Order: sequence, then structure tokens, then C-alpha cells
Amino acid sequence: MPLSDAQRPLYEVKANLFKGLAHPYRIRILELLSAAEEVTVSALQQETGLEASHLSQHLSVLRRHRLVRSERRGSHVHYRLADRRTAELLAVARALLLGMLSSDHDQLAQARRLPDLPASPRPLSPGEDG
Repeated sequence: MPLSDAQRPLYEVKANLFKGLAHPYRIRILELLSAAEEVTVSALQQETGLEASHLSQHLSVLRRHRLVRSERRGSHVHYRLADRRTAELLAVARALLLGMLSSDHDQLAQARRLPDLPASPRPLSPGEDG
């Protein structure tokens, strides 16, 4: 069944969410932001090992796809998740990945050595911002 004209924009928004997630460094940045209320650009750079220009490009994509928010305070820019449910999405994606890799022991062992994700925050009520 083809998409109706009314449905198409909703699926495009959903596809854009996944485009924002579609890079290993952006996933890592989101994991780092999941572990804290906010993180400075310099801390993100240190944790990821990215050059400032590359980190800036990834943060720009994440902002464009509404996954992160930024705030300048003095000479520092602080980033946080735009919605805390992103942390839950990352945790579910990791569990799915582990299930998919369970038949490949080498990849599964590598996946289990990934840095820990923070505990899931309390579920948000519909309409409640993260």
C-alpha cells in the first residue's frame, strides 16, 4: 500500500531522525551525552578524539536533526540531549545489536567491550519534553 500524501511527511521526519543517527561518531557523541546532563565541546573532543572541525560537523548534523541542544556560557559551549528518550533509543539499539551479533562470537565480544550506557531514565509521559 503506497504512502498517502498525509503520511509521507511523518515518515520523512522519522527517516531524518535515523539519518541523524547514521554515523558511528554521532552515536558515540549521543552516548556521551546520555551519560551526563550536559557536556562541553572540549570534553566531547577529548572523549571522541575528533578534530574540532569534524566534531563541529557532527554536532551540526545532530542539531539539524533535533537530537541535541547547545548553550553558550562564556567561552564554553555545552551540549545536551534534546530529548532524554534518545538515551532509551540508544539502549534499545544496543540490545538489538547484541541480539543480532549473538551468532558471531567475535563481533559480540567486541560489542560487549563498548563503554557502558547510563541507566535508563524514568519514562516520560506523552507530551513531556526530555
